Amino acid sequence: MAKKDERGRSGEHRAAQYLIDAGYAILSRNWRCAFGEIDIVAARGDEVVIVEVKSRRSDTYGHPFEAVDARKRARLWRLSTAWAAAHPDAARGRRLRVDVIGITGEDTATAPVEHLEDVR
Repeated sequence: MAKKDERGRSGEHRAAQYLIDAGYAILSRNWRCAFGEIDIVAARGDEVVIVEVKSRRSDTYGHPFEAVDARKRARLWRLSTAWAAAHPDAARGRRLRVDVIGITGEDTATAPVEHLEDVR
């Protein structure tokens, strides 16, 4: 596995633990369909949250949130509705939301976690 992929998986693991610690239940990880992949699907209360995780060693090439542009956000919304259609029991009666978690630092296990909620 390439270093970039290892960093991504490590960041996703850290993000999932962050969400659990914040009271979310993890419903799916690395869910795939024809539109692409969702890193994490979590739920808390009456919301199902589609989470995109971006991990970077530094912000030299921009903040992780900058990688989630309008095109990526649109794809995440398509993915969210596809996930809801595939999981009607889990999604029924819940609001869909798309969040981004950014982790910037050499070691994803200790780097700060930033959580941007409800991106549109």
